[in-house]
Amino acid sequence: MEWNNETREGVGRTRGEVESRGVMTRVESGGVVAKRDKKYPVLLGGIKDAPEQLYYRGSWNSDIFKNCLAVVGTRRMTSYGRRVTDQIVGEVASRGITIVSGFMYGIDAQAHRAAIEAGGKTIAVMPCGIDLVHPAHQTDLHEDITDSGGLIVSEYQSTHPAAIWTFSRRNRIVAGLSQTILVVEAGEGSGALITANFAKKYGRKIMVIPNSIVSPVSRGVTQLLREGAAPVECAGDVLQHYGIIGFKREQKKPPIEEILEEVEGEVEKNIVRQLEKEAMEVDELARVLGINASDLGSALSLLQLGGYIREEQGMFYLCS
Repeated sequence: MEWNNETREGVGRTRGEVESRGVMTRVESGGVVAKRDKKYPVLLGGIKDAPEQLYYRGSWNSDIFKNCLAVVGTRRMTSYGRRVTDQIVGEVASRGITIVSGFMYGIDAQAHRAAIEAGGKTIAVMPCGIDLVHPAHQTDLHEDITDSGGLIVSEYQSTHPAAIWTFSRRNRIVAGLSQTILVVEAGEGSGALITANFAKKYGRKIMVIPNSIVSPVSRGVTQLLREGAAPVECAGDVLQHYGIIGFKREQKKPPIEEILEEVEGEVEKNIVRQLEKEAMEVDELARVLGINASDLGSALSLLQLGGYIREEQGMFYLCS
C-alpha cells in the first residue's frame, strides 16, 4: 500500500466532510446486513473468515450477488490495460454478470466504470468505514455506482480509517463474493496477487489477460499463468464459466484500425502501431522507429491534437 498525500487526504475525509465542501450532494440509502441474515451473500458466507456484517450504501438486492466476477489489477494502469478492461469487462457486465472490485484508482476504478457504461451492475468493496470515500477524488464514481443500481460495501462501520492491513482484508471479500477472479495487469507484489491468493484458498477460478512479457505490470500476470491461471482473449472466455455459451461479440473494427484509417501520414501511422503495443518515451520511440527528432516531434504533436495519443510523465500512450 502506497501512502501518498492523496491517500492520506482520502482516508481523512468522511462523507459529511465531503458534502460540506460541495463535492457530494446527497447521502445514499444504506444499512447493514449481518452474517446470520438470509440476505447475506451466500458465496461470501461460505468462506471461513467471512465478515460478521456488511455495511452498505445503495439499495440492497440479493440478486446482485448471484453471478459475480472480481476484476483486479494495478494502480499503474497502461493504455492497453484500459482498453482491454473497457472491452472485456463491459461485455461481461452487459450479460448480467456483476463486476466486483476494490474501488482504487487504476484497473479497479476502470472496471467499475466499464460495468456502469455497459448498463451492468458493480460492487465496490471499501478498505475503510462505510462513511468514508477512499480515494477521495473518486466521489463521482462512488455516486455513479449506487445511482446505477450497484453497491458500496464494507465490513467497517462509520469512519473506520483505512490502514495497510484493511486493504488485504478488503481483498478477501472481493475474492469471497466472486465465482471467478480476472487479473488484468499486476506487477510483482501487487495487491491483485493478494486477491488471487485468497481466490485460490477459496477454490475460485483464476483468469488473467496476457500482456507483454517486458512490461513491469505483466510480471504478476506471468506468475499466475505459471501457476495455472487461465488466459483470457475475449469476453466469451469469461462468460462460459457462468454458463453463457455461444456469446458473440459485436462485429466492429478494432479501435486501432479506426485510428489508422483516420490518421494521415506514414510516420503517424507507425507511431500509432508502436504505441498500440506499449507506451514509450520519445527517445525510445525515435530509436525504434528510426525517425529523427524533428519529424517525430511534429508527428506526435499532430496525434495529440487529434486526440489519438496522450503524454503522461514523459510517456506517450495510445488513447482508448
